[in-house]
Amino acid sequence: MTVVARPTRWIWALAVVVALIRPVMLINHFVVENPPTRWLVDLEVYRNAGISNLIGRPVYDALTPPPQLLPFTYPPIASIFAILLALIPFTLAGWLWTLAQFAVLAVLVWWLFREPAQRCGRWWPLALAGIWTAVCCLQPVGDGIKFGQVDIFLMALVLLDLGGRTGRIPRGVLIGLATSIKLTPGIFIVHLVVTRQWRAAATAAGSAAGFTLVSWVLLPSASFAFWGGALQDPDRLGLNDGTSNQSLRGMLLRAHWDSTVLWLVLVLIVMVIGLGIARRAHHKGWLWHEAAAVGLVGVLISPVSWIHHFVWVIVVLAALLQVRKLLVAAIVWALFTMPLPWWGQWRLEQGLDFPASSSGNPGWQLLNDSYGLIAVLLLGVLAWSLPAVRRRVATPDSPQEAPSAVSR
Repeated sequence: MTVVARPTRWIWALAVVVALIRPVMLINHFVVENPPTRWLVDLEVYRNAGISNLIGRPVYDALTPPPQLLPFTYPPIASIFAILLALIPFTLAGWLWTLAQFAVLAVLVWWLFREPAQRCGRWWPLALAGIWTAVCCLQPVGDGIKFGQVDIFLMALVLLDLGGRTGRIPRGVLIGLATSIKLTPGIFIVHLVVTRQWRAAATAAGSAAGFTLVSWVLLPSASFAFWGGALQDPDRLGLNDGTSNQSLRGMLLRAHWDSTVLWLVLVLIVMVIGLGIARRAHHKGWLWHEAAAVGLVGVLISPVSWIHHFVWVIVVLAALLQVRKLLVAAIVWALFTMPLPWWGQWRLEQGLDFPASSSGNPGWQLLNDSYGLIAVLLLGVLAWSLPAVRRRVATPDSPQEAPSAVSR
């Protein structure tokens, strides 16, 4: 194992200063200066569901105040957790939620990127601060802060569980909890089955079922409303063919290929390829490749995946840096710091021809779908960058503890 030189106090101090710059900018832009009509609109949806439970109002009929008029779209158990938000003023809830997002993201960045950063010797805290700043510049991260989203928290639950960092909590419980709050993490239960982690898979499925059963007992009417109607209505989430929906289905809808059969075929193909890559990564002990592949599959196959759902690109970057694919990681980072889908939409709306194109605007349409298309390509990148060498592990529950031959 490589011995890392001990950083000096002034290196740590400089790293702290660097690490604070981007979060302060985001907080100032999205929390301090954002007008009330656009202030943490998704957090307001969560809180509104909690208020509905407190006052006996139907959870899935209530809308947030104008001009947003947004409905609650998560399973009923999420509205029970949202009661905590309803017990405090919205302004206080917004600040606490934002700071909590940054705190959890900081823990994830420390865990995901500390090993690559330590290759910089005594300067590794400054290198990690630079990586943290780069992560905070990603469009999915910025959107999550802007809207007051829950994605960072759910990703943290899944990664802790997948990486065996759950302490005394049985493996699978946190994945089950995340799945009960928002259905898309359920793809990780499928992954546990594919990799024959039977006990963790059963625990995750049982956990998700248990939390869901609690919501049936406490909120029977809301449970009937969700599982019997709201779940089957993806239009509740917003315009499914809008630019923000970068899933496979969103791309098909924008291309006017509204075919359920075609979508399901593509979903099956992506699942087979993506979960196959994750299975290989699991058996070789490369946790970040494994988690990234499953996360990308999740956002691609979901009927609706907004841009902030693509926070899984953080884990992709960690996987690439771990195996020293620095240039590829830099390219991926650059692509996800630019609002490429919106550039495509703006040019389509203006009717501009794509350069060197004489057949309409297919280039701008591809740009409009860019995050989804890049996510598909990233599955190939993960397969290409997956080392042939098996990563040595200390225990089955902590597959990332020992250094690999690649990282020496």
